[in-house]
Amino acid sequence: MQVKMKGITKAFGENKVLRGVDFSLEAGEVHALMGENGAGKSTLMNILTGLHKKDSGEVWIDGEETLYANPKEAEEQGVSFIHQEMITWPDMTVLENMFMGKEVQNKMGWIQNKAMEKQAEAVFNELGIDIAFDRLMKTLSVGQQQLVEIAKTLLNDAAIIIMDEPTAALTDREIRTLFTIIRQLKEKGVAFVYISHRMEEIFEISDRVTVMRDGVSISTKKTTDTSYDEIVKHMVGRDLEDYYPQMDNQPGEPLLEVKKLSHLPAYEGVSFTLHAGEILGFSGLMGAGRTEIMRGIFGIDPTDEGELYLDGDKIDISSPSDAVKRGIGFLTEDRKSEGLILDFSVKDNISLTAFEEFSTKGWIDTKEEEAFVDLLIKRLTVKTANMELPVGALSGGNQQKVVLAKWIGAGSRVLILDEPTRGVDVGAKREIYNLMKELAERGVGIIMVSSDLPEVIGVSNRVLVVHEGTISGELSRDELSEERIMTLATGGK
Repeated sequence: MQVKMKGITKAFGENKVLRGVDFSLEAGEVHALMGENGAGKSTLMNILTGLHKKDSGEVWIDGEETLYANPKEAEEQGVSFIHQEMITWPDMTVLENMFMGKEVQNKMGWIQNKAMEKQAEAVFNELGIDIAFDRLMKTLSVGQQQLVEIAKTLLNDAAIIIMDEPTAALTDREIRTLFTIIRQLKEKGVAFVYISHRMEEIFEISDRVTVMRDGVSISTKKTTDTSYDEIVKHMVGRDLEDYYPQMDNQPGEPLLEVKKLSHLPAYEGVSFTLHAGEILGFSGLMGAGRTEIMRGIFGIDPTDEGELYLDGDKIDISSPSDAVKRGIGFLTEDRKSEGLILDFSVKDNISLTAFEEFSTKGWIDTKEEEAFVDLLIKRLTVKTANMELPVGALSGGNQQKVVLAKWIGAGSRVLILDEPTRGVDVGAKREIYNLMKELAERGVGIIMVSSDLPEVIGVSNRVLVVHEGTISGELSRDELSEERIMTLATGGK
């Protein structure tokens, strides 16, 4: 199947998302689609699959001008979109998820499970997937759910599969499995649109790269004919002199002390000290317990034992509200379900933790609130048409900035950042790193949990490595290397 999109434009009210985009896709290729958050990548693909209607431009499929009425029609014609936020039914089985809305029935209307299992088994065997059909989706890892979604597209004889940040929450092993399957399907003529911010993946898996910026397609090249620096320059419109800023912040006095914190079986006997003005990296393999430790400190989950000290004074935190009162903020790994209220406006999300700044006797001074929010929007360069826009309408990177703005506005002295740049484009990453540096220089203590080893090395003053729920080692900035971190993360010395 061949796709050609010419001069595509799209606006949502006053917000012009696409200003004239050209994009093509050939059978049996992986075409990477790159650009900063808000560049219009997902909107372009939503137009291709019929979720949004273009304002102008042309869409040609196999030489015929085509306009799908909705994603279901696109799927029936062989065009499937696996979104970053996968749409699954967690309390239903793998088989039920695969055939949702297209169950095999007999003349009496009875669902034929055996027939569905036979079809699903053929696809699973083709892809080398070993997952029981009667397992509930919620019991699968994100990587396994991703494989089920790919298998589901093949039940519809998909000729084009669009993948939006497919590896954002996958382990290295799951990424390798995914790439093996993509290569297998390529050989059979299946084409992929691969949306990702992970540059190393783009150069490993894609055949061509199209870069978008501010709703316009800037360049399309064979992957072998371009470079990391050229792609970044096209994405942000300028050269990034240094990917990571010079981290010359000087850690000060002990700020937060954690002593023998435990919550079995997730983690046990965790002790460390965070200093004022320090960026303390937490590294380790997925499932090692990093996020669980942070949730315990912030009071989201209970702890079995352990003590917390702030400025040398023992504190009790049994809920997130206790943590916030103590000046501790937490940017969670899952920003959509835990960090934001998607139906609320950008303004309401940012001001949520700081009402005391602009309220008197329970009455909110709306002018002060708007000035407060406007200052943070400008400082963090949040791209939004206005502060009253629902935060769910923003791109992933801008949503992340809103969560950061919320905690900065709350005056957090300790800031826990769990995967702060996951799903965020290269330009926005640099802005987040600069912000972290600025906050550290003001004396804020930052704990950064990250699976991105170059990121951990690039911005941390120290790194603690977690292995199977315990801290397996500590590395100073001078000792940091990917090899040393991975040795500790896998239980080595």
